[in-house]
Amino acid sequence: QLQLVESGGGLVQPGGSLRLSCTASGFSLDLNIIGWFRQAPGKEREGVSCISTRGRITNYADSVKGRFAISRDTAKNTAFLQMDSLKPEDTGVYFCAKGPFQLGCSMYHNAYTDWGQGTQVTVSS
Repeated sequence: QLQLVESGGGLVQPGGSLRLSCTASGFSLDLNIIGWFRQAPGKEREGVSCISTRGRITNYADSVKGRFAISRDTAKNTAFLQMDSLKPEDTGVYFCAKGPFQLGCSMYHNAYTDWGQGTQVTVSS
């Protein structure tokens, strides 16, 4: 079965950290761009970060620059999103997605073909 599975979400206080994982099963993440998106209640899904196929290019939403870091581990077939200095406005369901090879990586959802089921992140005191 081909799937992406996110993990690592949870409840954290403002200023805290979480590390999200996105593990692929049934296929290799090689030659795919990886994106992280989030959706807060009542809001549209937004791009948070993405990473190119070889990990040399990363992009971040302005709202998370300097606080979040995306990475990928080919041997583990997994991508990560390290989230530090979390704020209440970071609350939402976080999704990872994969898309076909492209130069760099896109922050737009239409560049991605397969999505995980999401993991809840709640930042609250």
